[in-house]
Amino acid sequence: MAQNNIIDHSIDADAAPKRQLSITEIINMSFGFMGIQMGFALQNGNMSRIFESFGVKEDQLALLWLAGPMTGLLVQPVVGYFSDRTWMPALGRRRPYFLLGAILATISLVIMPNSPSLWVAAGMFWVMDSSFNITMEPFRAVVGDKLPVNQRTLGFAVQTIFIGFGAWIASQLPSLFTAMGVSNTPLPGDHIPDTVKYAFYTGAAGFFLFVLYTVLTTTEDPPANLEEIRADKKGIFTGIIEAFVGIGDMPKEMVQLAACQFFSWLALFHMWIYMTPAVTEHLYHTSDKQSALYNEGANLVGSSFGTYNIVSAIFAFILPYIASKLSRKVTHMICLIIGGIALLSVRLLPDPSYMHIVGIGIGFAWASILTMPYAMLTNVLPPNRMGYFVGVFNFFIVLPQIVAAFFSGYYIKALGGDSMTAITIGGVSFILAGLLALRVQDKN
Repeated sequence: MAQNNIIDHSIDADAAPKRQLSITEIINMSFGFMGIQMGFALQNGNMSRIFESFGVKEDQLALLWLAGPMTGLLVQPVVGYFSDRTWMPALGRRRPYFLLGAILATISLVIMPNSPSLWVAAGMFWVMDSSFNITMEPFRAVVGDKLPVNQRTLGFAVQTIFIGFGAWIASQLPSLFTAMGVSNTPLPGDHIPDTVKYAFYTGAAGFFLFVLYTVLTTTEDPPANLEEIRADKKGIFTGIIEAFVGIGDMPKEMVQLAACQFFSWLALFHMWIYMTPAVTEHLYHTSDKQSALYNEGANLVGSSFGTYNIVSAIFAFILPYIASKLSRKVTHMICLIIGGIALLSVRLLPDPSYMHIVGIGIGFAWASILTMPYAMLTNVLPPNRMGYFVGVFNFFIVLPQIVAAFFSGYYIKALGGDSMTAITIGGVSFILAGLLALRVQDKN
């Protein structure tokens, strides 16, 4: 009962209707996500490749990938909590975090491919992922801040379009530099090919410039509880404690969405970690990390990841229309099941060229994952805690990643499998997530 009182009171405090934004305004506030996703795409498509180049074994990869979920677990709810309580006259509520994260991410993207050792690379992975998370969470919250309820599915769909295009561009960069004659195998005394280095440099520039565009073209209105924010004298440590204590206030619809999110992201994490070794071993029949054949396979994985991102960007144009006809949760279920079938098919591919068909199927799931849960979620959140609860919601993105990081090596071995078994587990997880989507009580 107390939970319902909190939510009802907060919504009443925000009773003044928000104006309908033009498509140009929605584009401007979402444009920076293209840069953020360039960073994530470079990370997702290349970190296993970088770690393997330092001699990391397949069953150890997931532990090194803990940087992503651990930083998300710690950073996103805290950033959300403090961004709800921030107001800077020159930058507003969320844009200070856009700018800070972009600066840190740009620096880390330049340093990462020049790591001289595994432990430097692992440490920079933590810094890089923290920077991405500082920038990303407020981008989700600003849709709830600025858009009326009837425009939120559109708002998140526009974000998905920019996410898709940004990730597609970044995923193609190693192959593009290879085609330009840049060395795609490590030079003597080096671990990381120049193609990967140049891709990270390009991503760093894109990240900063695209986020800066949103900072300069988007305005924010003062929150309804501005005087309360100005009077709030809590220190940073008190704020961090409150950020985690408040998790118990989650609306029941958010709890229902959490189960679906858990298995969706369990599937994605298996795909991001294990797709490169699965494809290079089973389709290219090599485990020599310094060979041209291995690096050709690694480029193909990055390119197929680009395929799913461009498909998600295109599909996002019609996703709001489909959701209006079928409902958001049914649309989400169908898309996740398509993604599950695509991952399950990897084991059956006759040759590597079919990987782009797999990417198409994943693209439908990815578009929905980036749009539907947030469109359903923001309709049940109290406006004065929007950033905080969006950050908390990301617990159910990072928790499955932590589970996979600690245990995937063990349960894959227990099943008598290898990296391809992990891809199969990912396909089953997508299908289960789709079925759980039907349990969500979506308030349209």
